[in-house]
Amino acid sequence: MAMEPAAVNLADLASLKERMKLIAEADPKQYHNEFSLRRYLRAFKTVDAAFQAVLKTNKWRQEYGVETLCDSPAIAANANKARVLKHRDCTGRPVIYIPAKNHSSERDIDELTKFIVHCLEEACKRCFEEVTDNLCIVFDLAEFSTSCMDYQLIKNLIWLLSKHYPERLGACLILNAPMVFSTIWPVIKGWLDENTSGKVVFVSSEEELCKYLIPDILPTDM
Repeated sequence: MAMEPAAVNLADLASLKERMKLIAEADPKQYHNEFSLRRYLRAFKTVDAAFQAVLKTNKWRQEYGVETLCDSPAIAANANKARVLKHRDCTGRPVIYIPAKNHSSERDIDELTKFIVHCLEEACKRCFEEVTDNLCIVFDLAEFSTSCMDYQLIKNLIWLLSKHYPERLGACLILNAPMVFSTIWPVIKGWLDENTSGKVVFVSSEEELCKYLIPDILPTDM
């Protein structure tokens, strides 16, 4: 279920806002709202670290062309790999659904990563930040086999969430995990910090899934 975000030090927040105000006055594209600055402070702990992280994200967004990714051929080419759902989870979080059976390591990782960034962007735009500013990511492992396992994509997703979408992950649900996944999960868990791994939930029944979302919202056409 939804966890309350950690409180931030208000003096630190005021200091970070003041620094960002100076930057954004010179270049409005650098602007981050207060919700975003709170997320960076929670993730990076100090004003200096949060400030540097925000600047790095802004530079990355510009260089990666995040605003124009919707025009990339990668979006249509990877449309069966993930979807931002129309409906939300039980706490109002936008949901990204990822059917593992449609993945394999035979792919263009750069194009697929562009598509994943596009999904993260679309989901974040759907957040009602005053209510909840994080996401629910659902990995459906139905029909999963080891040939579906894409370690590099998972690494890229973890990197994106930690560096450029900090504190955006609210819950990560793992559905229909087969026995073989028990040998893979310890590897992935080793890449996660304690805070993130604590948000991963293995869901073993429809009753348990209902604590997080209405099962009917999950696609059947992917």
